[in-house]
Order: sequence, then C-alpha cells, then structure tokens
Amino acid sequence: MTGAAPAPIAPSATAAADNAGFSRATVLGLLLVGAVAFIALLWFLGNNSGGNANDGGGHVGGKGLNGFAGIAALLEADGLEVNRVRAKDQLANVGLLVLTPPPGADGKAIDRIVSQRRYAGPTLVVTPKWIALPTRDAAAKKGWVQLAGAAAPEWPGFHDDVMVKLADGNAPKAGGWQAIGQRGRLPDEGRVLSGEGRHLVPLVTAGDGRILAAYVADAGSYPDLERFAGVSGRIGGDDTRIYPVVFVFEPDLIDNWGMADEHTALMARELMLAAAGTRSQPVSFDLTLDGFGGSPNLLTLAFRPPFLAATICLLLAGVAIAWRAFNRFGPPRAATRAIAMGKTALVANSAGFIRRTGRVHLVAAPYADAARDRIAAALGLPRGVSVAETEAAIDSAQQRRAIAIAPFSQAAAQLRAAHKPHDVARRAAVVQSIERALT
Repeated sequence: MTGAAPAPIAPSATAAADNAGFSRATVLGLLLVGAVAFIALLWFLGNNSGGNANDGGGHVGGKGLNGFAGIAALLEADGLEVNRVRAKDQLANVGLLVLTPPPGADGKAIDRIVSQRRYAGPTLVVTPKWIALPTRDAAAKKGWVQLAGAAAPEWPGFHDDVMVKLADGNAPKAGGWQAIGQRGRLPDEGRVLSGEGRHLVPLVTAGDGRILAAYVADAGSYPDLERFAGVSGRIGGDDTRIYPVVFVFEPDLIDNWGMADEHTALMARELMLAAAGTRSQPVSFDLTLDGFGGSPNLLTLAFRPPFLAATICLLLAGVAIAWRAFNRFGPPRAATRAIAMGKTALVANSAGFIRRTGRVHLVAAPYADAARDRIAAALGLPRGVSVAETEAAIDSAQQRRAIAIAPFSQAAAQLRAAHKPHDVARRAAVVQSIERALT
C-alpha cells in the first residue's frame, strides 16, 4: 500500500500558530474567576467581625429567653434602621444606643460610653437579671437557654446613685407593669428587678409602684420621655443639646421572653421610640460589652478616609487595565529564531561568546595578521617575504598615497600589545581604517 506524502505546513500558518495567545473567551473566563475570588475575599473580610452572636447571651444577638433579638426584629419591621455594633468607634454615632452589659461588666467602662454620648444621642441601658445556661433539650434550637436563677448586677463606677433591687421568691407579686395608660403582665411576677434613685423619673412601673424603667432627670429637656411618663410640667432643665439616659431595670419588658406578650411588645416599641425621640435616626444595639467587639476590618478601612482615595485610584486603574486588555494597541509581535541564520549572525554570536569569556585580547594578533595579508593581496605585494618587509611595504604605500594615519606597522604592533577590551577595539579600528584607505 502506498500513501500520499503529508503536505508541508505553510510558514504563515506556523507563524500564526506561534503568535496565537489565549482566546477572548478564555481571557474573559479568567477575569470572571478572578473577580469572583476577589469579591469572596472582600465578603470574608467584611464578615470576619466576631463570629455568630447567637450564643444564649443577654444581648441583641441572643435568641433565647434572655436575649433581645425580638425587639430588634420588631423595630426593623416597623421601618427603623437597626444596627448591631461590634466596633467601639461606632458607639458614639448618632441615634439611640441600647447597652445590654453583662452582670460582670466594668462600671467605669459603661460610664465612659454613656458620658461620651451625652451630646451625640440618647442611651438606653438594660440591666441584666437572668442566669442562663444552655438547654439540654434535644429539640431546642441554637441559642435557646434554660433559666437557672436571677441576680441583680453590680456596676461600681456607673451611676452609683441608682440602686437596683431584685425581689426574692417570697416577695408579693409585682402585679404586672403599667405605662402610658396601659397594663400588662410580666413573665415572672415573683422575680422582678427594679430601681431606686432620687433623680429617676418613672416610665414603666409595677403594679405595686416599683420602678421598672426610668430616665435620669438632669439639665436636659426630653419632651418625648415626659409625654411617655405622663408627667405634667417640665422636669429637669431646658438644655436641648443634651440627650437622655434611660434605664430599663426589668429586662423582661423588652427581652424575648417579654416580647412573647403582644401588649408588652407594643409598649416596648413605644418606649424605644420615646427614648430615641425620632424615627429618622438609627437604633444601635451594642455587642462590644458582651465580648463581640473587634477592630475595623480591611474592607471597612478601604472605604474610609484617608484610604478611600487610594481605593478609588486602584479601581480606576483596574478599569483602565481591563479596557486596554481587550483592545489591541498594535500588531502582534512576530516570533523570531533563537539563533539567527547567516554569516552576520554567526560572527555576532562568536563575538558575543568571546566577549563573555573574557578572551578578547587573544584575537588582537590574529586580526592584525589577517588585515596585513588582505592589504598585501590587494596591493599585489610579493609573497614569501618576511613579516617586517611586508609591513614596511605597506607603510611605503601609505606614504605614497599621503594617508594621514599612523603607519601600519606601528598600528599593528600596538594592536598586538593591547590587552583590555577597550584598547583592543580602539586599536583594531585604526588598523581597519588603514585597510579601508588602501583597498
């Protein structure tokens, strides 16, 4: 059997195959994968801020009986902006700040936060009561707890003029709560937390008169809280620049257990709005005092001054690079051989090899001899004579033609004596000039 010989590949096709790069679809796929990976990196950076807060604690992240996730969800459903603060530098932001410190919190730290906010926004402090443990019920959801007891907190250094009392199990029933002309029941009428203080203005009281929530009467003017409290006339001062400090001594008024009752939930909503004083400002729940604070992440810093300018420049540079990548700005560069063909390339490669090995001085004498032989052949000088006679004849030819260059014999001797590459090149140029002039 015989077969046809394979057709030769055209040089143009080979060059096109060598110059072919990635296709547009491949480049676009690479860009998309890179963009998705970068967005995922930013997402992880932005969400790495303290972990899941649903740990059964008495804070806004807790979904157990003692947590405050319910009131936050109610306010969000009502159209208010609700923030969960994990960075300490955000505690001085405008709007209502709700503090839910644990029983062992540092009173001086709480006092610093409240003091820094007197001219920034109102502050509502919820005192903890329940001792909660993780539930052992297999059917329980994550974050659910079982209540093992109650205790009043002690925060020395923060409003030491206010006393918090916890009624024991033998005390008379509290009789529910009453506020804004309404009444409701408490989840546990026997263990009720109340407060006492000479500057407290009651907002919510128990059926027996104990103060369950109040605000501090000081130099500020708080008309919304006065209306909620139902007081006649002005209490305190008339400074409209100061924001109020509100205490919720009985956490069951706004925690998840209390929010299970519709009347309590509606009253808690009105209490939060009265403390905020407006619906246009956000309501922020603090998580830093409960151990969920953290430093600002890289993503947050990248979009804040002074780093915002660098971020904008980086984005603009990325857009410019992407635009140039999809728009060719010149013809494709043709592929060349690694070693060019021809005598010139051979000489250039040999010269480069000699130069790299540091043996330039070894070619000085052979070059002078080769130049002498070429000149002698061009002038028709006799062969078989000595080197000195041949070079003397070349010198005589220079004199007859009045060539104003050093005699060949002298130039050749200087070239043979050169050792440095610079001297070899300079003196070889003189010999070449004599040869060009004579031939």
